[in-house]
Amino acid sequence: MASQGDMVERLRPLVEMRRGRRQAPVRFRPATWRPWLEPHGAAHVLKLGVPDATSTSGERLISREDLAAARQALAADPEGLRDLFVAVMIWGAGTTNGRAPRYTSAAHGDARLPHVLEATRSAVRGGELTRAYTEFTLRGVRRSFFTKWFATVDDRDAESERALILDDRVFRSLNALGWSSKEAAGTRRWSARYVAYVGAVHEWAGSLGVPAAWLEWLLFDLNGRTEAQ
Repeated sequence: MASQGDMVERLRPLVEMRRGRRQAPVRFRPATWRPWLEPHGAAHVLKLGVPDATSTSGERLISREDLAAARQALAADPEGLRDLFVAVMIWGAGTTNGRAPRYTSAAHGDARLPHVLEATRSAVRGGELTRAYTEFTLRGVRRSFFTKWFATVDDRDAESERALILDDRVFRSLNALGWSSKEAAGTRRWSARYVAYVGAVHEWAGSLGVPAAWLEWLLFDLNGRTEAQ
């Protein structure tokens, strides 16, 4: 496995070539989501973001900043948490994950939803990422999406090792760079591997002079294409 120093040097040219880039808003189709959300009284979440001026079919754009604003406006009640969760699922899916509306509906049908959202938000805000990972169990929602939930609800200060997203595209880039979460964590347990990943990205970001969340996005954007070009 690549050492921390090796990873920094492998990432450096990729970071320098893209340092000025930023994550674009995600396009989504309210018409696709509405039939899955209306039975749960959650269709109003589709008003988040802004209309896509280039769309002729009513598509909207939602950004990571929109999620942060929704989190800041969040009332401390189960319905508010539920709405934020729906927003995360919409943002995480965009127009490419056609199964996400069905998965979101399945999560709404899971009686554990209110408890899981509150318990994992509390764990993340307390810096207990292992506990958050272990306790997030909902029908239809896997790591790629629930780590997006962790990253969204983590409102700790910038000095903290805030939660990051770990999805398949990020994994593809990590593998291409020669980094193994299993070896870094010293175990096959996914909760420990996630925590090892978060710590590693924060360390690399500090050495490279970029925010950890930006470096996470870069790994996502590269999607395994890690040759400097």
